[in-house]
Amino acid sequence: MTKSVRIFWKIFFGGFAFLFVFLLMLNYGWIGSMPDLDDIENPTASLASQVYAEDGTLMGKYYIEDRINVKYKDISKYAIDALVATEDKRFYDHSGIDGKSLARAVFYLGSEGGASTITMQTAKNLFTENWSTKNFILRGLQKIKECIIAVKLERNFTKEEILTLYLNTVAFGDNVFGIRNASKTFFQKEPDRINVSEAAVLIGMINGPGVYNPRSNPKKALDRRNLVLNRMVGYKVLDENDAKALKLQPIELNYKKLDETTGLGPYFRMVLGEEMKKWCKEHKKNNGDSYDLYRDGLKIYTTINPRMQQY
Repeated sequence: MTKSVRIFWKIFFGGFAFLFVFLLMLNYGWIGSMPDLDDIENPTASLASQVYAEDGTLMGKYYIEDRINVKYKDISKYAIDALVATEDKRFYDHSGIDGKSLARAVFYLGSEGGASTITMQTAKNLFTENWSTKNFILRGLQKIKECIIAVKLERNFTKEEILTLYLNTVAFGDNVFGIRNASKTFFQKEPDRINVSEAAVLIGMINGPGVYNPRSNPKKALDRRNLVLNRMVGYKVLDENDAKALKLQPIELNYKKLDETTGLGPYFRMVLGEEMKKWCKEHKKNNGDSYDLYRDGLKIYTTINPRMQQY
């Protein structure tokens, strides 16, 4: 064996060993933070607390991130089909990492689309911080972490559960998070009631919540909706003739956003919020932590008559 060949094999095996140790250190959180198995099996995200009137009417919300979780059965099939067709068409075939997309992204340096799967995006939404950083090295580390966490998510959750986790945590712009709040904010519908066109609008926003917001950028949102419809045709979950007819229709928004300053009884809810903050400090969760009005998804029922608030 020549000297040059020996040098080559030393470099090769040395690089392989370095990569193995590096990934091992990332996996165990020795380089940056990494969620443990309990965190992955029981993921959490900030949930909005809701205030209800005497008759069950939603009066308003307290939140940092406007998010309310729903179950898989409460999500429109159109939204599920649109998501998979647009964001990760091999979702049901991979185990968290799509080798074909990864190879394409590396070969074309990302110019032909990214390599993130729905599972990797779920990992990003739940467990990685500062994911919008422009630092190349830091973003590279985060991407590797997303891959590791994605594989762990696939081992611990079904495909339906991963789709639900993703749609409950993804951002839709206007400080709206999750498919439930997005469908209520933009269309005043529960997420299992949205139609194909509405589902395509919402899923289209995921790639750029600000750019494809139908309220602030209706033309771009329309083009994006039509692209999603085309992807659904290509994925064979939508008939081509139906898609053609849908693309001729405008986007019909019914936008309304509830927070601390809008909705019924804003002054009452402001006073209630201060009282609830005191209550949260005095009461503990099962783990011993105090409740957080803006993160723990509390449901607050009052004796307020909504009809009386209109006068």
